[in-house]
Amino acid sequence: MRRSAAFLPLLLVSGCLVGPDYERAPPASPVAPQYKEAELPPGAASLFRPAQPSDGADRGQWWRVYGDPTLDSLAAQVDVSNQNLKIFEANYRRARALIAQDRAALYPSITGTGAAQQTGTGGQRGTGTSSTLAVTRFDSTVGQFSTGGTLNWELDLWGTIRRQVESDSASAQASDADLANARLSAQTDLVTNYASLRISDDRKRLYEATVAAYLRSMQIAQNQVDAGIVSRVDLVQAQTQYEQTRAQLVNESINRALLEHAIALLVGKAPSEVTIPPAPTQLTVPTVDAGVPSTLLERRPDIATAERQMAAANAQIGVAKGAYYPQISLGATIGFLSGGLGSLLQLGTAAWSVGPQIAGTMVDGGAIAAQVQGARASYDATVATYRQTILTAFQQVEDALAQQRILVAQERVQRAAVAAAREAERLSLNQYRVGTVPYTTVVQTQAAALSAEQALLTIRLSRLTASANLVKALGGGWRQQDLPPPVPIGGLKQANPAPPAFPPPAAQTVSSPGR
Repeated sequence: MRRSAAFLPLLLVSGCLVGPDYERAPPASPVAPQYKEAELPPGAASLFRPAQPSDGADRGQWWRVYGDPTLDSLAAQVDVSNQNLKIFEANYRRARALIAQDRAALYPSITGTGAAQQTGTGGQRGTGTSSTLAVTRFDSTVGQFSTGGTLNWELDLWGTIRRQVESDSASAQASDADLANARLSAQTDLVTNYASLRISDDRKRLYEATVAAYLRSMQIAQNQVDAGIVSRVDLVQAQTQYEQTRAQLVNESINRALLEHAIALLVGKAPSEVTIPPAPTQLTVPTVDAGVPSTLLERRPDIATAERQMAAANAQIGVAKGAYYPQISLGATIGFLSGGLGSLLQLGTAAWSVGPQIAGTMVDGGAIAAQVQGARASYDATVATYRQTILTAFQQVEDALAQQRILVAQERVQRAAVAAAREAERLSLNQYRVGTVPYTTVVQTQAAALSAEQALLTIRLSRLTASANLVKALGGGWRQQDLPPPVPIGGLKQANPAPPAFPPPAAQTVSSPGR
């Protein structure tokens, strides 16, 4: 025992970590100094800037840039009541519990047992008849008491357990980033659905005003028919246009109801619990400043998820390699056996054993090598996923920037088109009254005016949606510093390097369970 105790510190100090250490690598390719589509529209002022890593200001409530109190109230409920977010939050807690479970394997486990038994011997007594039961009496009884304990400690000499904890720690960080990404997606969905609902309110008001205008036109046509100036065809055309617009008004009510139900689901309530009264659109369309591309990698939670998954997969290579080496554990048992409870714990009733155990694979037909190759392939897959996530992020930002810039110009042109269409409608109706144009001209100009108004509302909705998508593409108010710190593990470096500018090359395994 003394020799084993003297040898134990040497074993622990000499413990190593098999497998590659994960380290963030330099950029594989340069990042552009600015976005291709980052030019702001003429005269537009930036109302939103993404939070910088050193910025302590709270940018989480990014939806406040739209200036709508109802939206602010609804968005505050997403993080509290959305059931999908609760799923991701539970997954994160489960990942943290798995870390604690794996870390427990670094320490010895102790189990204890105890038992009490009473045994006896006896025989049959008495001479009974066939109707008499035989009586059995125990001649002697013996009591037996036992207790004991077992200690088992698997020495993590090769770092297999620590690599597993490293992998689980990175997976827990990825789970937390998944939660942030789900929260951001739910917030974006709420903003876009709410914007669609308010545009639906505007569209309903447009249809109501158009129905009233078409009713007046139908009355004018009726007067013309009554005066014998025109045929009844003009009246039927006016009636047709009137009824078609009324049908569009009814259909818009269906669309609004569905949007209200979708909003209820996002805030974690039944549709019957959420009623949003119709109101004019108060949403201001913000012009979002995208900043510089290098900050995007620090701000997107899905990029953080992909990077943490890459770190977890890298640690699994070490776990797989650990199977090449023998497992060494220390075991000790002690037991006491006595016929009396008072003498149970005396040394004379004790039996003990202590010593190391070693177990290893001699021949496996290449199973371990295949596991290592599989772990490396999984790591390479996470590297490719990381790269693709970054490329997709840049594409989404560029798309939203292009929409933000171009839709401003499109809305300006469309407003001019609406003004021209309304003027044409007014002129054609006046000319019809004096009999210089047929009613078909009035129908055409009225239809063109309605179509122009509808297109203007669609463009405004597209601008609102593009601004929300750009905020989402930039990571919202989330920052990479919001990730929980890695779990400290004995024997692992706890470096905290700067975030990567671009994913490492696929062939380069790369630090510690750092950020």
